[in-house]
Amino acid sequence: MAKYSRLNKDDAAVLLIDHQVGLMSLVRDMEPDTYKNNVLAVADLAEYFNLPTILTTSFEDGPNGPLLPELIEKFPNAPLIARPGQINAWDNEDFVAAVKATGKKQLIIAGIVTEVCVAFPALAALEEEFEVFIVTDASGTFNQITRDAAWDRMSKAGAQLMSWFAVASELHRDWRNDVEGLGALFANHISDYANLMTQYNTVKGS
Repeated sequence: MAKYSRLNKDDAAVLLIDHQVGLMSLVRDMEPDTYKNNVLAVADLAEYFNLPTILTTSFEDGPNGPLLPELIEKFPNAPLIARPGQINAWDNEDFVAAVKATGKKQLIIAGIVTEVCVAFPALAALEEEFEVFIVTDASGTFNQITRDAAWDRMSKAGAQLMSWFAVASELHRDWRNDVEGLGALFANHISDYANLMTQYNTVKGS
């Protein structure tokens, strides 16, 4: 039985792989608006917890297109590795160097498509003894069959599969660290949570 390895905000980095305008059209295992919301939620939690974040694109001069503009705007100073051709980001020396330069051993990974752009570098990172956490709802692919096969492959290799909400909650650890800040992050991406925070703020103000 595998031990419970918890995310630690002091030892984690975020890798956003190939969230490109063209590739977004390939995501069919969840609704497009839901998927984009989840990707931006990961970006927001990376900013909120001040996690080193690395962006990468694959063949962006081709049909894959450029990185989502919201991610460029969110992380203007983050490493942005434009891979000229490597399908597996871990085959790009600049990408690997940027990951290792963070000094972090826990990698929170999301991307398009799940079975390739997420799975390949995740498996390679596991081979180099990083801890890998896959943000399942910010990683998209063609359909549920390919998604489930990718999840199975990664989890059997040792990756942990989590939602962005679970990632944020595990990093935060304790509501007493900051109610309003994390609550606002959740409310910005989950409509029902916005209602919850409205109720909380109303009661608190009364």
